[in-house]
Amino acid sequence: MTDAELRAALREHALLEGDFVLRSGRRSSHYFDKYRFETVPHLLEALGIRIAAEVAEHEPDAVRLAGPELGAVALAAAASMASRLPFLIVRKETKEYGTGNRLEGAFETGERVCLVEDVVTSGGAAVAAIQAVREARLECRTAVCVVDREEGGTDELARHGVRLRPLFRAGELLAVEKSPGNPHG
Repeated sequence: MTDAELRAALREHALLEGDFVLRSGRRSSHYFDKYRFETVPHLLEALGIRIAAEVAEHEPDAVRLAGPELGAVALAAAASMASRLPFLIVRKETKEYGTGNRLEGAFETGERVCLVEDVVTSGGAAVAAIQAVREARLECRTAVCVVDREEGGTDELARHGVRLRPLFRAGELLAVEKSPGNPHG
């Protein structure tokens, strides 16, 4: 799937217009519904391949991926299959039963992981996941996301020493494609 085809598929399947309250508390006239692209097999597979390529290019020393629950777990699994790197699931909070883990999956102290995210707005959820990874004495300096809403997440992650590598930026997905047959383009 080409970049243009994937961009068009994300617009078709996941871009909603209306009045939405985002996780950050901000209001928006558009919403990228991650579950609408994570639950479509051919899109999930294409995204996993793209995420794996970004990790290989921008964080080649990573030995593991990490996906925050719930939204990024399917993406981390798809990228894990494409890259052959194992992944961790980062819980929002430590579970109160069983092992009491915040990170699910096997790992060794000091390993470098790459965070996988779905949609980044202000960066708050990604920073919380990175802090959990670092509290487990793992190294994380790169995050790959499907969509950067371009609302401060890149800068917030940079303040925590993490580079955000988006597959797509909101501006790209919101732009109307210019073509001869499109009177608006």
